[in-house]
Amino acid sequence: MVNGLLVVVLLGAGVAGYLVFFGSSGSAQPTAARTAAAANRDVSEVVTASGTVQSSFSAAASFGASGTVTEINVKVGDVVTKGQQLAKLDPTQAQLQVDIAQGNLNAALDKGTGTTALLTAYRQTQLALQQAKDTLASTVLTAPGDGTITSVTGAIGQKVGSSGNTSSSTTTTTTTASGFVVVTDLKNLVLHANVSESDVSKLKADQAATVTVNAMQAQPIQAKVTQVDLTPTTANNVVQYGVTLTLTEPPAGLRPGQSASVEVTVAGATNVLAVPAAAVQTVNGASSVAVLENGAETRKTVEVGVRGDQYVEIKSGLGAGEEVVLPQVTTSTNQNRTGQQQGGQFPGTGTGQRNGGGFTGTGR
Repeated sequence: MVNGLLVVVLLGAGVAGYLVFFGSSGSAQPTAARTAAAANRDVSEVVTASGTVQSSFSAAASFGASGTVTEINVKVGDVVTKGQQLAKLDPTQAQLQVDIAQGNLNAALDKGTGTTALLTAYRQTQLALQQAKDTLASTVLTAPGDGTITSVTGAIGQKVGSSGNTSSSTTTTTTTASGFVVVTDLKNLVLHANVSESDVSKLKADQAATVTVNAMQAQPIQAKVTQVDLTPTTANNVVQYGVTLTLTEPPAGLRPGQSASVEVTVAGATNVLAVPAAAVQTVNGASSVAVLENGAETRKTVEVGVRGDQYVEIKSGLGAGEEVVLPQVTTSTNQNRTGQQQGGQFPGTGTGQRNGGGFTGTGR
């Protein structure tokens, strides 16, 4: 009889222990309903993107004539203005061509222009003289715009070929301009970012934005949208549209090429009735919230306005102070048991952490 009683006691203890430690393993314990009161606040909707700081103007200048470089008047870091002389070729041959063309024009004038043939010859000499003068002018390289010299690739004594005194704006591209001299505007900087195809329709010119440069995270920069590309770029089946933002008072030390993130405010409402975004459910264009009334949940249809990441504007269907129900949060006794086992303690005890071979934990 005694042995039988011992068996019963042991079985009962085993069952009780199993129920305590394993019986509710994985079962979810719903918590009390979480609510939040509808209240007046500012709500804003933002579009986020990442991009690169760029100069609003960067141009490459190259000689429009062939010859030998005799002067370089600038160095990297110099600030120049449009039309300022940057470098010069030996003008001897070009000047000789001008003198010859001028002599030919004078000879044509002496012959007169009384016939069609004479008139044609005269006009040809005029054209030749103008071309010779243009070539002579091209022996002097000038700045295509205001900015800072960021590259000088030539050297005195170098022979260069004719490539035209050209400039290429890089306002909305990351392509680096190349030429005998490169001029970049380091004062008027912009941010070029890419946004998803689902967000591009929300962007418009003059929308306010905040830019955070990765290397200067403590100095947010105010900006505004100035251009949204009409055509997309596609990479790895991802469609994106370029957007250019003008930076307002960029901080000292900001440089083209630095990476940054941007938040563009695409909609906003001030001091409006709002609830947490998690409380709003939208199905087939109709929005609703669950309201707690006298301990019971009641679903109400609402008209929403601006949708922010954290809060949603409520235009109608809900009053200030009403308690909306937030999504339920559940806890698992499986997690609690894990905490108990790690802490080496029974429920409600164990504190500490694993550090240098020691072990502590928090059991709940």
